[in-house]
Amino acid sequence: MRGVSLTVNGTRHELELEPRELLVYVLRDRLRLTGTAVGCDTSSCGACTVLVDGQSAKSCTLLGVQLDGAEITTIEGLARNGDLHPVQQAFHEQHGLQCGFCTPGMVLATVSLLAENPSPSDEEIRLALEGNLCRCTGYQNIVKAVKAAAA
Repeated sequence: MRGVSLTVNGTRHELELEPRELLVYVLRDRLRLTGTAVGCDTSSCGACTVLVDGQSAKSCTLLGVQLDGAEITTIEGLARNGDLHPVQQAFHEQHGLQCGFCTPGMVLATVSLLAENPSPSDEEIRLALEGNLCRCTGYQNIVKAVKAAAA
């Protein structure tokens, strides 16, 4: 076991973690933040995407002990005082979701994209989100949602 300090959604957590514990399971099982989904366990689907120090990252590829001192944002940390984050609002308004399984990862990847590129083209959006799979929507409304959030 190793002592680790993580700030998750603005709250500092002091945890004793096994060296092999993946961040996705730290978030889901220890902190009960189940919006971060486990999809493929191979880093192919992006359902587990979170922000680590503001950058999009697949939490199934990171060991919790690697992130000592990191700032992590999950889907539960985006809304403020009951108001959806602009990206969440855009996904809602543009119907950028269907079943919702991939949506938290898509939203967080979009937040990271827009922080780096506030006015992406359709091609840049598709490229930035290519590591996040959606089996339901056909992606067109996701691209529209990202464009709406950028505006």
